[in-house]
Amino acid sequence: MSELPHDERRWEIVLSAAVQIGDQLAGHGRVLSDVLIDFPAAPGGLAPDLAVIAPGAERNARGRYAGPDVEAVLEVAAPGGGHGTTAPVYADCGMPLFVVVDPVAGACTVHTAPAPGGVYREAERVPFGNDLFLPLGGRTAVVRTDEFPYGPPTPAAGPDAGRGIVDG
Repeated sequence: MSELPHDERRWEIVLSAAVQIGDQLAGHGRVLSDVLIDFPAAPGGLAPDLAVIAPGAERNARGRYAGPDVEAVLEVAAPGGGHGTTAPVYADCGMPLFVVVDPVAGACTVHTAPAPGGVYREAERVPFGNDLFLPLGGRTAVVRTDEFPYGPPTPAAGPDAGRGIVDG
């Protein structure tokens, strides 16, 4: 869980993608959001905006799923910044599919082919309005992006949003 609240667009995108992917998995895997997962390159674990867990995966002794159990990670970029700090961690862990959804740009970037050194060798940009194809261990989930909200953040998304602080 992050310390600052997120723009409501983040929630709309994560919820939409989670429902779409979950419906297509039909019991063959799970979708989690903001749940700590043990990744070898992140000692305390990471809680991706959305993680697709492989069928048959089981929690470890700490009660968490581990990096090899994750087929894909989707993160929603914060206004003014992407996910430059987590991309190398996911690549180092061999995460086969890392998607960054950028509501300001109105596009998703699909990173594949993780390589040593914390880089992805391939990236494809998918503008909102186009379907996002996610290859997941022998099956493909399709996420419609046509209803993802995009554009500049709303004023309520500032540092005091959601904290019960009222002006005036």
